[in-house]
Amino acid sequence: MVVSQPVQDRGRWRPRLDRPALVALLLGLVGIVYRLVLTLLTVPVSNSDEATFGLAALHIAQGRAHPVFLYGQRYMGMLESYLAAPLIALSGPSWPVLRLPMLVLYAVFLYLIHRLTRRICSPWFATFVVGLLALGPERVVRDQLTVVGGRPEVKPAVLLMLLIAVGLATGTVRRRRLAVGLFGLLGGLALWSDWLIVPYLAVAGLLLLYAARRELLGWAGALLVAGFAAGVAPMIRDNLVAPPGQDSLSVFREISSRAGPAPPWSQRLHGGLLEGVPLAGGLCPIGGCARWQEWFGVLYPVLLVAAAALALVFYRRTAGAPRGVRIRPVAHLALIAGAALTLLSYVRSPLAATDPLGNARYLSVLQISLPAVLWPLWLAALACWRGTVGALGRLTGALATALLAALAATSLAATVLFVATGVGASRIEERRARDLAAVLRADGPHEVYGDYWICNRLVFNTGEEVVCGVLDDALTPGQNRYLPYWRKVGRAPRPGYVVEAGSTADRRLRRLLGDRLDSTPVRDVGGYRVYHPETPVRPWR
Repeated sequence: MVVSQPVQDRGRWRPRLDRPALVALLLGLVGIVYRLVLTLLTVPVSNSDEATFGLAALHIAQGRAHPVFLYGQRYMGMLESYLAAPLIALSGPSWPVLRLPMLVLYAVFLYLIHRLTRRICSPWFATFVVGLLALGPERVVRDQLTVVGGRPEVKPAVLLMLLIAVGLATGTVRRRRLAVGLFGLLGGLALWSDWLIVPYLAVAGLLLLYAARRELLGWAGALLVAGFAAGVAPMIRDNLVAPPGQDSLSVFREISSRAGPAPPWSQRLHGGLLEGVPLAGGLCPIGGCARWQEWFGVLYPVLLVAAAALALVFYRRTAGAPRGVRIRPVAHLALIAGAALTLLSYVRSPLAATDPLGNARYLSVLQISLPAVLWPLWLAALACWRGTVGALGRLTGALATALLAALAATSLAATVLFVATGVGASRIEERRARDLAAVLRADGPHEVYGDYWICNRLVFNTGEEVVCGVLDDALTPGQNRYLPYWRKVGRAPRPGYVVEAGSTADRRLRRLLGDRLDSTPVRDVGGYRVYHPETPVRPWR
């Protein structure tokens, strides 16, 4: 992963990997190949949220639209759609093609976190971190591979920003002004992509201020502001022309207010720490954590405090040392503060208590802080094995070793469980959706109504040959993210209806058809039921 010792070989300059870097490279390749196989198999299973990004990429590729925010959701940036658009233009709509840029972003993330960990910790610890991040149960790979906005791109952006700040402090960055400008550009793009990264952007900015505060008063500061403005420009422009109440801040505030009154802190802490942190860390299956798997959630705040104390002690011991030495504990403090602020923001939300399984994805950015959080355990284990501490230190080191081993073993077990049970189930579900798309594409109807989780996924699977309007369970208008589809189906003289067989919508439709049910063509396709009545059923009109 990191070139450590360049050597001269027969007149040629050839880089050589040291042993920790070589092991990290092998572990990283295993993680990338594993995710490549999942990408080719469309695992985890696709859904209509992801399809909306795919349809936006298709529209970008065709030059039909240049969206700034996700259709029907004016605060989630569309960078992932723009990354996929050139590939979609070449090959057409395809889930593996749509997800391929996410795989590249994961590889970049591994490389950058390895480099940062080597710079502020140690080579073998960096290898251990890469090994942990190469594992991937469903919750983890879903956040890394599916195109649902924000997280896959903001994590590499923040890591590169931190590396720039560390490099400026140690003097390893040559073009310092351009590096500061790049720092600003990455920050602007990350803010446009996903507002949840704000805590990490804040601490990265403080780290930059520590590393190059004098330079920021000159041209470097001007380039920082210009880079940030360029990155965030799409969001600013869209908000300036947005109708009243449709700007990003208003929409985000409205969504936040829908969550209702906040449950007690005890419930939010339980959902955020005991379920959210282990889920986001890859220690549990996506269906939830067993009681014995919640230990890392209990340990996490303890590790944050221990890591902060360790960094402060090292910072005080290096008083008078060059900034390049003291940047290491300051970088640790930045990572710890980013994790703490992210976790605090999450547990303040009612969703941490009311739906911890569905919202644990918002904690996936905590992977950025993994090196700083686990560093105290690594140092304690290392001191124990080297025999440089007394009896109490050895006991502490043995406990730290056991915790690191338990973390790796639990994550490996969750990954194996997902491969053994989850991959097959995902393939079956994906096949059902593709069979439905193939039947409707070949035989029609090409304008249909369906629920949210059917519609945009169906449209993407058919390359827009079939369009779908979203209805809720009561067969009234639902969440139609892209209104042109709704309007096209609304103009159709004889639309079809696609429902889950036996669902509430299925029963409601049969009641509305009444006497016409016997003469209505009905087909069952892989668990779905397709109705094609002679006259439309539109109870909302």
